[in-house]
Amino acid sequence: MDNLYQPIETQVLDIITETPTIKTLVLKPPHPIPFRSGQFMQLTLFGIGEAPFTPSSSPHELDTMEITILKAGHLTEVVHDLKPGDRVGLRGPFGKGYPMKKFEGKEILVVGGGVGLAPLRALLYALFHDLNKYPKISIKYGARNPSELSFRQQYEEWQKLKNVDFECTVDRGHAQWEGKVGLVTELLENTGIDLTNAYAVSCGPEIMLKFVTLKLLSVGFKPEQIYLSMNRKMSCGMGLCGRCNIGPYYLCKDGPDMNYAKIQVYPDVFG
Repeated sequence: MDNLYQPIETQVLDIITETPTIKTLVLKPPHPIPFRSGQFMQLTLFGIGEAPFTPSSSPHELDTMEITILKAGHLTEVVHDLKPGDRVGLRGPFGKGYPMKKFEGKEILVVGGGVGLAPLRALLYALFHDLNKYPKISIKYGARNPSELSFRQQYEEWQKLKNVDFECTVDRGHAQWEGKVGLVTELLENTGIDLTNAYAVSCGPEIMLKFVTLKLLSVGFKPEQIYLSMNRKMSCGMGLCGRCNIGPYYLCKDGPDMNYAKIQVYPDVFG
């Protein structure tokens, strides 16, 4: 078993530009790194630092690992300047990941915002891998504007899958945009999901998670049916630094995909 404190030196195989501010690293570890959808890795830039990111690739295809990253600070700016052939480090995986056994036989509503679709893509790949186990998978996705929609080349592919529907919206459109304009919460009014047999999973900015949760509750979801992907303030990845707690829970150990029923009573749930 790998030492979780020691980064595994890993080759950058390719860089995919998803949007003007989001890139996907295609990484080639020296050996496969098994992970569950929703678990995260610590990405190390040698001599600079490290940060937690959730793989956006399939947990069933381990020859390479994809990590999709928004440019949002010094370390991520350096990540965006990486080139094929460069070397980075990987530690992990950490966290519990999504409760896939619990999801079996249920209708799954997946709600993403911005780069939040990246961790959810690993979940979608896991769901698609065993598609017959889920009566319905409904994907709702929002971004600030059309240029910030991630993985656009895959939307049509997802919609062609049995019992899968996909819908997206943008906060602000432009003259050439023919799709929906509005917040992603507006897509949750009439999802067609059977609320008696469903789970909802959401990932995105904290303010989005707050209003998605409120909307899900208002349309009939119970707290026990809502999972939120949360990675704020995570640093060490092993519950040692004490930065990422919500009440008694550490996001890096008990999450980062948290059942809302467990954390709803704490005042700092959404920052």
